[in-house]
Amino acid sequence: MVNLKGWFRSPQNELEKGGVMSEDSGIRNACPHCGVLLPLSEQQENMNVCTACGYHFRVSPRERIDYLADEDSFQELYGDLKSRDVLGFPGYDQKLRNAKLASREREAVVCGTAKIEGELCALFFMDPNFMMGSMGTVVGEKITSLFEYATEHALPVVGYTVSGGARMQEGILSLMQMAKTSAAVKRHSEAGNFYLTVLTDPTTGGVTASFAMEGDIILAEPGATVGFAGARVIEQTIRKKLPQGFQKAEFLLDHGFVDAIVPRPEQKETVAKLLRLHRNEGKSFLTENF
Repeated sequence: MVNLKGWFRSPQNELEKGGVMSEDSGIRNACPHCGVLLPLSEQQENMNVCTACGYHFRVSPRERIDYLADEDSFQELYGDLKSRDVLGFPGYDQKLRNAKLASREREAVVCGTAKIEGELCALFFMDPNFMMGSMGTVVGEKITSLFEYATEHALPVVGYTVSGGARMQEGILSLMQMAKTSAAVKRHSEAGNFYLTVLTDPTTGGVTASFAMEGDIILAEPGATVGFAGARVIEQTIRKKLPQGFQKAEFLLDHGFVDAIVPRPEQKETVAKLLRLHRNEGKSFLTENF
């Protein structure tokens, strides 16, 4: 989702960060990587990728569904599930309310089934606008349920990850989702089904340490930050200077943790090709509602 801050007021100076309103070219948005002012229409037409430097803006699950799924093929699952403050954590209820307003979603992941160039699959999309895609009990439940559904119906799973890690407001209940989701992924794999993950910026913490890195094939968007702990935490722990950009997708590709880096405009074609290559011909795929 594009940041609206700054669009509807006059900037203090030409170098001010954020979007500005220009009389001759309409709404523009500043690329946080190269600083170029992009016409909003141009940015959206290019799937929210900077046309000057290739920077990938963070986008919502609904935008990704539009980019990836065949028209009118997405059928949402578990959309009624939402988190509640089971531990009585101070301020958590308000944070949840704010997250719902910011993201227009009930939770930090959207799950469902869809066709991608005619290939039927189960999908999940994590939401950077809902508490930075943090994994709580409901996120874990939705992803686990999706894998169980996919196992029952012999469907491949395509998962787009973006997360700041486990949701601290839910304590150990959040951390337990790492094992829960991983067990569901294993059962799905043992049944002979394909799992593809696409790592987006950022994918960190307990999500990286569980289902994000358990795909049969792991793709990433250019420049995505992927890691468990933060760089400063690691440096302070091991007391060594880390290589420049060691948690970027390009570094992970060079060191075998990612199979390929795929720009957003190429993802639909790439994902569809991988689904075709790994089609489970011996299974009866779900066909109702399609």
